[in-house]
Amino acid sequence: MDMKKKRENYQLFLLGIFLIVWIWAAINPITREGWLNENYVVFIGVPFLIFLIRYFKLSNLSVTFITIFMVLHVIASHYTYLKVPFGFYIQNILGVERNMYDRFMHLLFGALMIFPIREAFMKLSKSKGFWTYYLPIDMILACSAFFEILELCVVLFIRPEATASFMGFQNDFWDATKDMLNAFIGALVTISIIFIINISRHRQARKELKKSFAIKNKNL
Repeated sequence: MDMKKKRENYQLFLLGIFLIVWIWAAINPITREGWLNENYVVFIGVPFLIFLIRYFKLSNLSVTFITIFMVLHVIASHYTYLKVPFGFYIQNILGVERNMYDRFMHLLFGALMIFPIREAFMKLSKSKGFWTYYLPIDMILACSAFFEILELCVVLFIRPEATASFMGFQNDFWDATKDMLNAFIGALVTISIIFIINISRHRQARKELKKSFAIKNKNL
């Protein structure tokens, strides 16, 4: 069996896992309204992600990270982000007053999704060195901000009655800002690990890092 076929079979296996969890989450969720609210992301995002995975021919590691994130999101659709049991477990450990699952997910969004974003970015652009680490972080921050805006639009124009369950701000004035900060921290941790591995193992990566700051045409 060639490598392409193995990759496709593995990715179908991951899709199967996602579908199993999605079916479980759809059966008797805590609230059908909460399930529907969170599944707007699934109905729109999953077909789009499948297209991107095939278009960019993303690695199995990238697809694994995407699947983990989407599975954890689907689990939240069953309970709503306000009532996920694991979020209460984190809440008890940290001694805070709110369910922390949504914070955890924003952290994982940055930590997991920056890897496939970087992989796709490097296939699209000619950027090398420093910019292959910095610009994916920008993309994570842009996506995080876009999602916060999308949440606002949903509750303002589509389902205003779902403000508390969908936005999950839990009486925190700085909720959106903290969510984006968590995404940034997650992305920074992952990109730092990738940077350290590349610099320590590949001499070419060190050369590209230096070249990435060079200005080729100083007259422009």
